[in-house]
Amino acid sequence: MVDKKFYEARYTPEQQKLAEEIIGMEKVALDKFFKGDMSGYLDLWSKDNFTYFDAGTEERSDTYEEVAHFLKTVVEGNMHADSYDFHAPRVQFGEDIAILTFQLHADTSMIEMHYNVIEIFQKDASGWHVIHSTWALITPFSPNVKKPKVVI
Repeated sequence: MVDKKFYEARYTPEQQKLAEEIIGMEKVALDKFFKGDMSGYLDLWSKDNFTYFDAGTEERSDTYEEVAHFLKTVVEGNMHADSYDFHAPRVQFGEDIAILTFQLHADTSMIEMHYNVIEIFQKDASGWHVIHSTWALITPFSPNVKKPKVVI
């Protein structure tokens, strides 16, 4: 297994600064989220180019408006947690792209959360915004997933 600091040790000084900035933006959004305030994510996500996969939905959401509506009508004011575990964040870089992955654990007022989270950031004229977000349950195999008939 590779030491989790292996990748961070290879960051340039600019990448190190950007990784801290991206992780900081995510934590600000999460801090607000767990106080019932959705504005952190609504500000972080791209309004022009956004997709979202959530463990609670069967299909991808293809617009910011669709996800924003859900957050504002169902989650806003209802999601609370006294604390959360933002576990093992890692940022990977491409040209004008940064991918943040982490695990999130929290016992909230709505659900007990155990997620693998992927946030894909893209730099545009106004700064860094998430263009794709995936919140997947941490479950090696769901009972609803069909097992392969042939083991490879």
